[in-house]
Parts: sequence; structure tokens; C-alpha cells
Amino acid sequence: MIVVAVVGPTATGKSDLALDLACALSPGGAQPGEATAPAEVVNADAFQLYRGMDVGTAKVPPAERRGVTHHQLDVLDPAEDASVARYQSEARADLDAVAARGARAVVVGGSGLYVRALLDRMDFPGTDPQVRERLAARAEAEGRRVLHAELARLDPQAATSIGPSNTRRIVRALEVIEITGRPYTANLPRQEYVRPAVQLGLDCDRDALDARVGVRVERMWAGGLVDEVRGLASPAQGGDGPGLGATAARAVGYAELLACWRGESTLDEARAAVVANTRRLARKQMGWFGRDPRVQWLDAASPTLLDDALAVVRAADDDRLPRPGAGPVRRSLGS
Repeated sequence: MIVVAVVGPTATGKSDLALDLACALSPGGAQPGEATAPAEVVNADAFQLYRGMDVGTAKVPPAERRGVTHHQLDVLDPAEDASVARYQSEARADLDAVAARGARAVVVGGSGLYVRALLDRMDFPGTDPQVRERLAARAEAEGRRVLHAELARLDPQAATSIGPSNTRRIVRALEVIEITGRPYTANLPRQEYVRPAVQLGLDCDRDALDARVGVRVERMWAGGLVDEVRGLASPAQGGDGPGLGATAARAVGYAELLACWRGESTLDEARAAVVANTRRLARKQMGWFGRDPRVQWLDAASPTLLDDALAVVRAADDDRLPRPGAGPVRRSLGS
């Protein structure tokens, strides 16, 4: 069965639609198709992987999941750094298991890299600390432009994309080339599904989305976000918990409170920053997904949203969706 993925900017209602779809695509639902077992949800939000990061990530509480099985929630401690490669391996195993049970998988999340890693052909070459250390030493001794010229000779496309000023990425590209024996660009993601899938993108008018974000942050504040972050952050971070690692500490809603407790802002300023940064995140997410011509865009405010989504899934199941064009696309909010 085709995997259904609900993607798009934050605060557009992806989790709610995913649950509605999971119920409708299950036996006894409005559109079960070939399913012989209840649909299951696979999370593709990088920060919902973390245990205890519930309010700030708008994680659906267990009591509100309508009995739908969820995967890739609460699988990491906040002190751990997330790994896209690890997520890819474990979430793809979840998709295999869901399919083996005769169920439909509904992927949901706004972390573009995680969605691509799960659905598309994307390789993650390993690392070699000795090779990286040697290349970094060369960059220090010979200058990054020398290494960039070497990259231009070995992989011109990568050199053009990276540019001569980004030493870290130049070193990584040369490391991958040495480890794999292939151009660095051969390992970059391609818009090619590893299994049949359809992406449903939720779009929203910019002003309406900004209002949704404001309401969401109000709800998070009232729901105990400050206490949640304090209970996760270490004493050195201003809390009384075990500590947030580098990845978790960057999450919107958490980073701003940590900055407040470092004395960089007041609590009111932190709250305003959460609103502003969430709106900025929504635009960034739209930029990511808006460049993918395979995404089937739906109006998040449509009163017939579920029916609209089911119609797209039905067309995908019947192989009736139009093929995306070959040229680049760029979609902005509300377009």
C-alpha cells in the first residue's frame, strides 16, 4: 500500500489530519482500501522524538490519539543528540512492520530532512575521524581555498554548491569522497521514493497562519511550557532536570527559555521570541516542502479537508495523480 505523508509548516493541523486519515484508512473507516489492519502513524518531527518534550512540540497526548498506534515518539532522552541516519533506519523498519501487518502507514511531520530521509533515496556515508582530522589540519595549514580547489577537481557540482568559505562542509565533502570513492553529490538525496508514497501538504494563508501560531504559543504557555523546560534543563541551564543536549536545546520554545534563564531576555521577551521564531520556522518549512513538485497541496482551512485528502489518496492508489513537472518549483505560504 502507498504510504501517506502529511507534511507542511507548523501550526497547520498536520497531526489532526493524520489522525483523521488513520481512522478513515482503517478497516471500517471511510476509505479502507486494501488495509486489513488499522492504520498506524509514523512521526517525522525531529523534536517529537524526545521524551518529555511534549507541550513545546505540540505532541498529541496519548489520550487523544484515538487508539491509533504511533511510532517514533519518545524514543530519545533529551540529553541525546538526534541522528537522521538512525531515524532513517528505525523509521523505515517501522514502515516495513506496518506493511507486514496489512496496515496503512501515515507519516506526519514538518522536519523536511527527516521526511526525505524516510521516504526518498538518501545515503548517509560514515565518518572517519582520522581522515577528517587530517583534512581539517590541511585546511588550517594550507588554507581552505586549496581544499576547495581540490574539491572542484574531484566534484565540481559539490564545489559550486558549497563555495570556498565553508571550511566545515568542504572538509566533510572531501572526507566522503575519500571514504566512498564516489563524488560527494552522489550521496545527496534524490526526489525518488524508496517505496510508493504520496505527500499531502497543508498550506495556509500567511496572516491566518501567523494568528494560528499566536494561539498555539498562548496554549503552550497555559499548558505548562515553562515548567516543562525547567524540568528538563539542567541546573547549569537554569532548570532542575537532567539537562537538554545540543539538539534538543535548539528547539523553538526551549531555546528561548534557556536564553531567558541565561539573563539574555525577560520572560515576556522570551514568549514573544517563541512566537516570532515559530512564524519564521513555518516560512522555512514552506520553503523546504514548497520546492518538492511531488507534494499535493491542500488548504488547511478547508471545511472538506479530510475529503480532499482522501480524494488525493484514492487517486494515488489508482495511479491517477499527474506526474510532477521536470522544472524547479517554489511555493510560498498561501499560494
